[in-house]
Amino acid sequence: MSVITRSKFLIGAVVATTLALLSTACGGGEVRTSGGVPVLRYQGWASQVVIPELAEDLGFFDGKVKLEWQGNTISGPQDIQSAATGQVDFGGAFGGAVAKLAQGGAPITAVVNYYGSDEKTFTGFYVPENSPIRTPKDLLDKKIGVNTLGGQSEADIHTALKKAGFNEQQIKSVQLVVLPPPNTEDAVRRGQVDVAALSGQFQQRAIANGGLRPVFTDYEEFGPFNGGQYVFRNDFIAKNPDSVRAFVDGVAKAIEWLKTTPRDQVVAKFTEIIEKRKRSGEDASSVKYWLSVGVPAVNGVIVDADFVRWEDWLRDTGAITGSFEPSKFYTNKYNSQAPK
Repeated sequence: MSVITRSKFLIGAVVATTLALLSTACGGGEVRTSGGVPVLRYQGWASQVVIPELAEDLGFFDGKVKLEWQGNTISGPQDIQSAATGQVDFGGAFGGAVAKLAQGGAPITAVVNYYGSDEKTFTGFYVPENSPIRTPKDLLDKKIGVNTLGGQSEADIHTALKKAGFNEQQIKSVQLVVLPPPNTEDAVRRGQVDVAALSGQFQQRAIANGGLRPVFTDYEEFGPFNGGQYVFRNDFIAKNPDSVRAFVDGVAKAIEWLKTTPRDQVVAKFTEIIEKRKRSGEDASSVKYWLSVGVPAVNGVIVDADFVRWEDWLRDTGAITGSFEPSKFYTNKYNSQAPK
């Protein structure tokens, strides 16, 4: 099965599963409290600090909400599906995944950007230095290691190949191999995949280890851009607007803190957070490779372009048909720092 066909199947399966789970989900948007403070359930990422965790540690939630870790996610699409079905209260994924789930009928709303790409932080597609792969035109029939199907790396690859002049049938020859981010570097070094999609601290660690070079990066393709958003279920927002507002404002403050705080202090804070939470199997050593938050939008404010950027990929893979109106599934209403 081709990567495009597999992705189309995955998109349909995820949306169908999400909607089925929504029909049986309980809770109705109710939020649990601890000591009178609303508790927001969420998933983290192994050996990383997500922005809400940083916001809580820095006191940016002003005591109005608390976080409760439910485990680690494997991908953005999985994370927002968990939010849509009520397994957690919020989740984050790249804009294309948010759009496809919302367009499929999931009652979710994006409330703040939380990651993106800039000149320091981006997704790159790396090969060994002696690889014959030099440009996106060399990617046909190759295996590329990515963290998930239907995620930003797939959209990046699709966009790069279309810009290179390839049609949909040719693009289908690319094989995407799903790998955990900590293992992707090793897979390309061992020749298990031809190309590795690497970002964040795993990318910087791979670069520090030497012997790899980028074929292209999403920053080269798009320039600085907002990559993904945190979402809540609509019923949760309706019943807990003050909690959502406290969350969004805290995340917005944390984004700006990351932009203005010296890098060594950020690394020290991330290390402190990981070490004191004592989660099994975690290692704080890779946070030393952190470079920037990568969110160009001030205070994480969302705009239509954060979703429209992925429209061609969404249509080509069958994720959306008909009209596409991003303003229907995001809001800056709960971001007090957003322009009025």
